[in-house]
Amino acid sequence: MNMPDGGPARLHSGSISKGGRRRRSSSIIYVEPPETIEQLSDQVALPNLNANWVNNKGAWLIHPVCIAGLKIFYDTIPGVSQETSWTLTNITYMFATYLMFHYVQGIPFEFNSGAYDNLNMWEQMDNGDQYTPSKKFLTSVPILLFLLSTHYTHYDITFFIVNTMALMSVIIPKLPSVHRMRVVMPWSQPIEELDGEEPS
Repeated sequence: MNMPDGGPARLHSGSISKGGRRRRSSSIIYVEPPETIEQLSDQVALPNLNANWVNNKGAWLIHPVCIAGLKIFYDTIPGVSQETSWTLTNITYMFATYLMFHYVQGIPFEFNSGAYDNLNMWEQMDNGDQYTPSKKFLTSVPILLFLLSTHYTHYDITFFIVNTMALMSVIIPKLPSVHRMRVVMPWSQPIEELDGEEPS
């Protein structure tokens, strides 16, 4: 690997592990780099079946239906109070949407040469544009559910703290200021290749 001036690249020996691989920074915050031209051309070649469904008819209706189903399910469990039922509904919905929209990366289909492998579903939706109708709706549903949960738990401080933490875990990843930003634990940091070259 050569530097722009033609000389060999100097790498700090501490940043290279066995096999000529360089570890990423030890920071827990990682910003996903922009796509290459090849990845962008692969992304626009075919529609993204993984994220385009959010704009289809009925896609918005599934959220209130799932919330109502969760509420009915928790209400049928003996010994569960209304306050606990609303809080469990809130936590379950927030956990499921966090997992679906912000945690899982890539797509389950292999038709675009891995162009979306590093993006979660929220970043894939609407080609990454912010403030689209779908993203506004998907941001407002957790807020509305939080307000309902807070009201029906009679503003109890314990339930309020739990519901607020659940809301923040879903709303913060949706903010434009944290777009393409990842929080990674030190034990799960991926390893980057050094273009297949061994260090000198």
